[in-house]
Amino acid sequence: MILNRPFLLFCLAVVLFSCGKKQEKKALEESKNIDKIWYNQPATSWMTEALPIGNGYMGAMFFGGVDEERIQFNEETLWSGGKGEWDGYNGGNREGAYKYLPEVRRLLNEGKFDEAHQLANKELSGVIKASTKEGWVGFGAYQAFGDVYVKTDHQGEKKNYRRQLNISDAIGSVDYEVGSVTYHCEYFASYPKRTIVLRFENNNPDGSDYEVRQTSLHKNLDVVFKDNQLIVSGNLANNGMGFESRMLVESVGGEINFSDGKLFVKASKKLTLYLTAATDYQNEYPSYTGRDYEALNKKSIASVKSASYSDLLNEHKRDYSSLYSRVNFQLGNAKNDAIPTDERLKAYASGKPDPSLEALYFQYGRYLMISSSRPGTLPANLQGKWNNKTNPPWASDYHANINIQMIYWPVEVTNLSECHLPLIEYIDKLRDPGRKTAQEFFNTRGWVVNTMNNTFGFTAPGWSFPWGFFPGGAAWYGRHIWEHYDFTGDKDFLQNKGYPIMKEAALFWLDYLTKDQEGHLVSSPSYSPEQGGISTGAYMDIEIAWDIFNNCIKACEVLDTDDAFKQQLIGARDNLLPLRIGKWGQLQEWKEDRDDPDNKHRHVSHLYALHPGNQISVADTPELAEAAKVSLKGRGDDGTGWSIAWKINFWSRLLDGNHAYKLLKRAMQLTSDDGVNMMDGGGVYTNLFSTHPPFQLDGNMGATAGMAEMLVQSHTGTIHILPALPDAWLSGKITGLKARGGFTVDIEWENGKLINLLVTSAYDTKAMIKYGVNMVEGNFSKGKSIQFDGSLKIIE
Repeated sequence: MILNRPFLLFCLAVVLFSCGKKQEKKALEESKNIDKIWYNQPATSWMTEALPIGNGYMGAMFFGGVDEERIQFNEETLWSGGKGEWDGYNGGNREGAYKYLPEVRRLLNEGKFDEAHQLANKELSGVIKASTKEGWVGFGAYQAFGDVYVKTDHQGEKKNYRRQLNISDAIGSVDYEVGSVTYHCEYFASYPKRTIVLRFENNNPDGSDYEVRQTSLHKNLDVVFKDNQLIVSGNLANNGMGFESRMLVESVGGEINFSDGKLFVKASKKLTLYLTAATDYQNEYPSYTGRDYEALNKKSIASVKSASYSDLLNEHKRDYSSLYSRVNFQLGNAKNDAIPTDERLKAYASGKPDPSLEALYFQYGRYLMISSSRPGTLPANLQGKWNNKTNPPWASDYHANINIQMIYWPVEVTNLSECHLPLIEYIDKLRDPGRKTAQEFFNTRGWVVNTMNNTFGFTAPGWSFPWGFFPGGAAWYGRHIWEHYDFTGDKDFLQNKGYPIMKEAALFWLDYLTKDQEGHLVSSPSYSPEQGGISTGAYMDIEIAWDIFNNCIKACEVLDTDDAFKQQLIGARDNLLPLRIGKWGQLQEWKEDRDDPDNKHRHVSHLYALHPGNQISVADTPELAEAAKVSLKGRGDDGTGWSIAWKINFWSRLLDGNHAYKLLKRAMQLTSDDGVNMMDGGGVYTNLFSTHPPFQLDGNMGATAGMAEMLVQSHTGTIHILPALPDAWLSGKITGLKARGGFTVDIEWENGKLINLLVTSAYDTKAMIKYGVNMVEGNFSKGKSIQFDGSLKIIE
């Protein structure tokens, strides 16, 4: 057989084309796999192994059991505590506590710090009924709602098991085979339908038998089955809060029977459970009750009934993808995606590089945010919306001295601005109880919130010092208000919602600050969060006051309003106690130069001015930035999960990408410690939950924010590209990040060097762009993009 040359060339071209298409398909599949975590075995631990789904209203954790699946679930408003538990509850306020404030200040001015602390701890602390092993009576805690168990009648050997969470689509799945029968379970939490959907499928010609039951840690429940709905209702024994869940049951094939509180589904090929839940809680001060939760649940179920399963699934995908798909992050290649996530984490902990795992961890933070914070919901708490206890660590509350703020650090920069709205709405609702606290404890205008906050308006200081005293929470929340405006440019929001909140927070500080012997404004009394003793000027307070004053000044200028108030703020800001460098070159944590270079405490609060604030920067205040670096080195690289995450952000702001990356690797170290470690914990569990320990959402979110800070910064007024790129991220690409001023940024780099930059503006405006030593001004048109090369030359 003789083949001519043209024919050979044609055949070669066909082969190359075919190989190219296969490689393209493989690359596409690998790219998709980046956004999945998966395992070869079911979970046995809720905290360390089970996988989360959520829609903001509800959260659920699935275990992937074969003979019996367990789905533990929460509804965001189910809280113990409040007026229903204790008639004397009033948000923790102590009537007339402010009368002791002058005496505390006098003692401090005389250097009698121990006496001042004792008096403050007695008379300026908040009030609860009791502190017990079962919890804080009156304050309460976020509650687990219940568990759904689905038992399957299996006959034969089990094989080819896979448990997976696809964070690209927010769909959980469990797949396995028993004998010749294939089983597929699919779970998702629909935000549009306010419902968690659980489907169990099999290809057995005769179907499979299922047993379904719902349990709860709460007692005296009514359990009925009517209209194909399992309805579980009751009242919390603690405070009488009414609650109800409804689970619509659909089966393809077979029949459904109810007996002894259980559902028995015979010969089913597709069993689908639609679960919704609600309580009578309503975020309205001072009653915090009154919602018609039964009507709300009926409405949710009716909405589900009006659509097919495929319609619900597609609606869910569209809704979720509209947020998640805005950002794509590629690091390295996806070859390790074929390895189970727990095995990848073990290899990573042993020192094997896995950049795509780091990109996955970044996106997992975004997944958790979308799943726990959507418009109309409460904000994410310490554990997002996931909790399996009635007395969870720190009540799974809203800690306002770092933790809740950190949870929301990534929302704007990672293009999830809508997810910020629940926190902003919640902050607005805190003003009423916060005004009462400001009056009773400090005799000031404005509003405050301290360290611990529940859903019933507990804005008072905590019931013990030093941890409980932190009136800076409201002003720190004010930074979130300003950031939302600064990133979006939404002037209507700033005028109608944001600025009034910020102004009231600033009013408190105008009234609370006093002059020291040198004529500077100081915060007295004050405590640096959770450590160090009482002070006449803990610098975190002073930095937060500077921040709220400065942001209100800018808001006044944007809105062209309140000029007299603006001038008052300028005077106060410029008269605050100046930041000081201490005796060992550190940034002082207190007015008194008493920082200990051997102190390894998890809080590094006096660096607020570096991050999330912008009072300190390498470019504008190099000496203070260097002092902040000295403080960071003194504190060390250990800490709790959130502490390590904060340090990633600090080192990114100091433009040291390699040190930030070192801390990222520390944050992602695999651990099984599910106890309580206040000093040198941190790491992740096999389900990628960050651990304090125990699990807290802030560590995940802080790390995601820190990675974004390594890639783009805009807090100084310049869009700084790859400001802290670590050597380990040699090549990569990220699209969809946000910069302040209404900009979207796409960045690509190779061999550690920028090769392509696309900046899109939401407005007609100008912006300075910086990369390395190069800086250029871009003139942007609304909705238009400018493309730059690696030298920041515009590509026409």
